[in-house]
Amino acid sequence: MDAELAELATAHGVATWYEDWHRERKDVADESVVGVLGLLGVDATSPSAIREELSAVREREALGLMPGTVVVREGASRDLPGPATITLEDGATREVRDIPADLPLGWHRLHVGEQDVTLVVVPAELPEPPQTWGWMLQLYALHSERSWGIGDLGDLREFLTVSGHPGLVLLNPLHAITPTLPVATSPYSPSSRRFANPLYLRIADTDEYRRADPDVRAAIDRLKPAPTADGLIDYSAVWQAKRAALDLLWPMAGEVDLESDPGLTDFARFCALAERHGPNWTEWPEELRRPDSPAVREFHSDRIAYHAWLQRLLGAQLEAANDAARAGGMPVGVVHDLAVGIDPNGADGWLLQDVLAAGVHTGAPPDAFNQLGQDWGLAAWRPDQLIATGYAAYRDMLRRIFQHAGGLRVDHVAGLWRLWWVPPGMGPAEGTYVHYDPEAMLGILALEASRAGAVVIGEDLGTVQPAVTETLERMNMLGSAVLYFTREWTEEDQPFVPAEEYKRNALASVSTHDLPTAAGFLTGEQVRVRAELGQLAGPVEEERRNARRDRDALVAVLEGDGLIAPGASDDEIIVAMHEFLARTPCRFVTASLYDVLGELAQPNLPGTMNEYPNWRMPLAASLEQIAEDPRVRTVAAILAERKAPK
Repeated sequence: MDAELAELATAHGVATWYEDWHRERKDVADESVVGVLGLLGVDATSPSAIREELSAVREREALGLMPGTVVVREGASRDLPGPATITLEDGATREVRDIPADLPLGWHRLHVGEQDVTLVVVPAELPEPPQTWGWMLQLYALHSERSWGIGDLGDLREFLTVSGHPGLVLLNPLHAITPTLPVATSPYSPSSRRFANPLYLRIADTDEYRRADPDVRAAIDRLKPAPTADGLIDYSAVWQAKRAALDLLWPMAGEVDLESDPGLTDFARFCALAERHGPNWTEWPEELRRPDSPAVREFHSDRIAYHAWLQRLLGAQLEAANDAARAGGMPVGVVHDLAVGIDPNGADGWLLQDVLAAGVHTGAPPDAFNQLGQDWGLAAWRPDQLIATGYAAYRDMLRRIFQHAGGLRVDHVAGLWRLWWVPPGMGPAEGTYVHYDPEAMLGILALEASRAGAVVIGEDLGTVQPAVTETLERMNMLGSAVLYFTREWTEEDQPFVPAEEYKRNALASVSTHDLPTAAGFLTGEQVRVRAELGQLAGPVEEERRNARRDRDALVAVLEGDGLIAPGASDDEIIVAMHEFLARTPCRFVTASLYDVLGELAQPNLPGTMNEYPNWRMPLAASLEQIAEDPRVRTVAAILAERKAPK
């Protein structure tokens, strides 16, 4: 690569090479680097443009200016270029010559020379999480006599009381949809990560329903969707039914406050505009494509108040679930899941467009399972704009989630260090990494978590840099330990790691939503399904042999630990898997209903869209049946009896 292009890329945090999944150096094509720089507003399309951009970089460096945001750990100091004034979060001021080590945690302002900079003091670490156990729950898949075709927040509240006194329940993302038809099914491609999904409302648990006349309640009750012919969740039908019910209750909502929370009002305005102009804001009339435009500010509709009201209903029901967790003595409670990005055409794509990279698709480079790379189609933060704006949008997102969370799982936590950006018009293998400031991204996450008294779990599976795992460990944020993957990969036979050698600071589980269930792993179901869909990279019989080998290796470990006898049934092996995890020192050990109930189909099959019913499969058992299932009680008792390591 041209030396000046490489220098320009480095100055803007754009990788010109990376280690691939073989741990071998992979150089990035010039076209990819130029394309990603363009997404950052940097023109690298010609030698003269590169030289001009480099000149601008050097001029800024020569001025010695502070960045727009300075992040320091609690107890640390930092030199300043001259005398400065610090305005603390509480309004007090201090005259300083450097950033002192005794500043309190929080969001402050630093005035140095002509600059006014955001100063964030963050914790060096979070408190040690407790040792406990819990459930991983795909909430949409839960169903009861009272829910309407999809698991809801009423089901969650009831599950907390009938699932064996867990210490935590880890949910799928409950992020907001764009409230139009058809409804997107993937919880990992949301319209907004700052607000919640109204599909999870339980209509009968609203104050408005309780106050309604009997004939109104009867009309609402008749809206409950009938079971679908194929047994799958019909998100659009559920939303149509719940929207009709909410429309009947809307006249009883009373006055809705649109002044106290401008961010909520802006989101509600997006929803109202989307109902009128469609879900993709890039296709709206030109004058509506910016949230601060005169046409948007002049747009008035009672639907703005309506959508703000929905979010307040969701807040009340989320808090009711938290109340149930506290009443049950759960040491952690409800743990939410943070998707790695958002649908660029949705609410946050419109509202936060000034801090997002227009046109980028995030994804992943080629690896053993996805040899063409991955394009997730998700928008990404612009690291330079986060710094310039004091990370305000990132902070606001975290604060809103932590309002109703005892913890947060961060999907693809390595994305707080770097994300794979794919420029427009290029394939997923033609992207490159863009780097973020982990001191800021992790520090702000720790600050907001500490203020909420919440734990943080990072999904650090797959190929991640050592710094990711090491930093999570240092900050008392938990990593992830999946039974299938916790193996000695450097040894020839890739043996499973003994239970006692698992990491202490980790959440342990048998599987995840993207992997085979326990029963699927034992029967080779993933090979059958992927072969049927033409997803296998190698011969079917070879994949079957590999699956049998993995099963045999795990069974041998369980037999060697005395957890099963030779010839054990699959049901006995599944219980033993959880007994094995119960012997690990991991702070959190979790079970999934898919595993415990012997479900064969995994919730999501990566690499598929319509070929597989991703996110649409309800659990075979109802909540009422789950509450009485001896398998659930057995595993709950095993995990509840764990003892802390000596």
